[in-house]
Amino acid sequence: MLYLVSTPIGNLSDITIRAINTLRESDYILCEDTRISKRLLDKYKINKPLISYFQHSKISKVNMIIELLREGKSLALISDAGTPGISDPGNKLIEQVLSQLGEQIEIVPIPGASAVITALSISGLPTDKFVFYGFLPHKKGKETILKEIIVSKYTSVFYESTHRIIKTLTKLNELGLEKHVVVCRELTKKFETVYRGKIDSVLEQLQNDKVKGEFVVIIS
Repeated sequence: MLYLVSTPIGNLSDITIRAINTLRESDYILCEDTRISKRLLDKYKINKPLISYFQHSKISKVNMIIELLREGKSLALISDAGTPGISDPGNKLIEQVLSQLGEQIEIVPIPGASAVITALSISGLPTDKFVFYGFLPHKKGKETILKEIIVSKYTSVFYESTHRIIKTLTKLNELGLEKHVVVCRELTKKFETVYRGKIDSVLEQLQNDKVKGEFVVIIS
């Protein structure tokens, strides 16, 4: 059994009872960064063997995980924050597990927090159809995607880091974006802030605010 367990995106109280019980009952917990995951696990007094699994894990680590599943162990996969597999290497692990174990394995989602859904829920923009881009490329192909967003007839959503948010929004402004923009920073955390308006107005607000963080950008 492989469980995909959603964990909080910031506030450690944003976890379901089912997620806590699943983590307590699993034989092993797979996590991106054991140090980050330990804060959550310690809070809820969950003491299980941890296995580090992240984007650049070697194939030998994947094979070890598959062997544990073959032995009948129950594994819980968590990411540093949010839902595994969403802008997260968990989907690659699932692909490998399915290709090697097929119907021998049961994959169970334990739903919960997701930054993209949390941001969309408070955006005030249409959410019946939207395009999610995850993290944009740093360089190659980025401008092409930004141009695609500008002309899109659907709501567009992407993640951006504190080091690139100003540069990305500035580029959108230079490309002539006229749509409504919502930028969510540090959702569910102490400095949670939501900026709304035209691109030049949001840019000005962000440039005057020195608090750093992770961002979700939504464009109508």
